[in-house]
Amino acid sequence: MKVLDITKQKFGENAILYSLTNDNGLTMNVTNLGARIVDLIVPINGKERNIVLGFGTEEDYLTKDMYFGATIGRVAGRIKHGSFSIDDQYYQLPVSPENGHTLHGGLNSFEAKIWEVEVEEKNDQIAVHFSYVSPSGENGFPGELKARVTYSFTNNNEWIIDYQAETDQPTLFNPTNHVYFNLTGDMTQAVGEHRLFVASDQFAVVDSDTTVTGELRSVAETPFDFREPKSVNQVFETNYEQNTLVNGLDHPFMLNQTGFERPQAIITSPKQDLSVEMYTDRPAVVIFTAQFGQGGPDVRGQKLVNHGGITLETQIAPGAVEFEGFGDIILYPETTYQSRTIFKIK
Repeated sequence: MKVLDITKQKFGENAILYSLTNDNGLTMNVTNLGARIVDLIVPINGKERNIVLGFGTEEDYLTKDMYFGATIGRVAGRIKHGSFSIDDQYYQLPVSPENGHTLHGGLNSFEAKIWEVEVEEKNDQIAVHFSYVSPSGENGFPGELKARVTYSFTNNNEWIIDYQAETDQPTLFNPTNHVYFNLTGDMTQAVGEHRLFVASDQFAVVDSDTTVTGELRSVAETPFDFREPKSVNQVFETNYEQNTLVNGLDHPFMLNQTGFERPQAIITSPKQDLSVEMYTDRPAVVIFTAQFGQGGPDVRGQKLVNHGGITLETQIAPGAVEFEGFGDIILYPETTYQSRTIFKIK
């Protein structure tokens, strides 16, 4: 077994692109702009297939969509009205003028930062360590937060994401990765023919602005039941009210189990020649089906079709600062945050 290959090149004015290739010919490209995945290229029947949505330059991300493939933080998802309390101390974050909420930590959060990089090479994997110090008060959050995200790429065709963080004041922390998968490699094909498995008995109901209502609803007898692998079209081709509210999936699914013994979610390509398994220690996954309508960006020379990607955003469920039973995202100085998610290509 050889050491995996890694190269780097300029990706724009400030960003660097790191290219990691394993013994099986899979290539993962990542960048320090937003500690993000740019490409995941898999050889299938002698042809290369890029199975994640991404852009070719730093400028493309800055002008088209900053969330594609990025590390999201300090807090993934929506904080309703941008307000929360820690130990009876009230905080107000900047909110979006469109809906009055704070999304993904607010504007110019983790996804927009140039992260420090350290590369570590081992016999069976390459690790790219991204680090960023978020100053106290950034986007309204208390505490200086030292965040570290490690991407490991292995000869077992695994992309391992390890998150770590420390703070000097009580704050909120609930990161995720905003990777979009399209296992056909064709951005003009919607993901409706993909098959989806999710080990989840319950999902969080959302309102018309996609904030959670506090209700956890059984997936039984709904189009959101993926406890057995089913076509994603079962969501798109229904008038179920939770689908019609957001025109697809933009929902937290509460996972039945966590850990790394068996996958909590699996996406399979329409021809069943490729699948991605998700393993996580987080209690929930937000699944979003890229309902951009006709407003989707060009992706590698192709116009992104509506529902042209699907995310598996592992995290503590949005609503944790509001509702009992949704989890706890408060990070205290005496605690080090750690979590892991693995995507395995098969």
